[in-house]
Amino acid sequence: MSWIPEFEIGIWNAWLFIIWPIILNILGRFIFKEKNVSGRPIISVPRKFEKILSIIPKVSLIIGFIYSIFLPLQLNTIWFYIGLLIFLSGLILQLVVLYTLRKAKPDRPWTTGPYRYSRHPIYFGLFLMIIGISIMSLSWLFLLIVIIFAIPLLMAVPVEEQYCLKTYGKEYQEYIDRTPRWIGLPKSKK
Repeated sequence: MSWIPEFEIGIWNAWLFIIWPIILNILGRFIFKEKNVSGRPIISVPRKFEKILSIIPKVSLIIGFIYSIFLPLQLNTIWFYIGLLIFLSGLILQLVVLYTLRKAKPDRPWTTGPYRYSRHPIYFGLFLMIIGISIMSLSWLFLLIVIIFAIPLLMAVPVEEQYCLKTYGKEYQEYIDRTPRWIGLPKSKK
């Protein structure tokens, strides 16, 4: 891995893969808009904190996309294939989540499809995708952008869960009690 690889504009650069999280985000917005689901949780979080949680991932994704235009993939290396496998796992998970959300009802917690195995499969799939891109390109700088992208999203998870507890009450608490936060991690004991 290198901090700053050679910069070259080309067809086989990381932008081929970073474009997919952006496309899936746009598709998700159409699904949420169609279901009248608000993008802003109504909870007691200071507005300034909420803005920071919202802006940092967007800015880092834009920087990551611009950087990816010049970031060549390390084709025909073991790292490329490992990263591709991780990326495709995240992409498939994201597509399954979007398909599940098409059928979900906004007045109930989402507990079907990938939500049976994780309370936040959208974030998990997104993390898999961008970590896969980082591995495919062997770039420490891109990995740093991924970490900057992930920290505010990880901080938002408890906020979202509090919102869901206030909105859905006992039904969501039962869901928390039986479902781990992240796929692959065991449910923590209280």
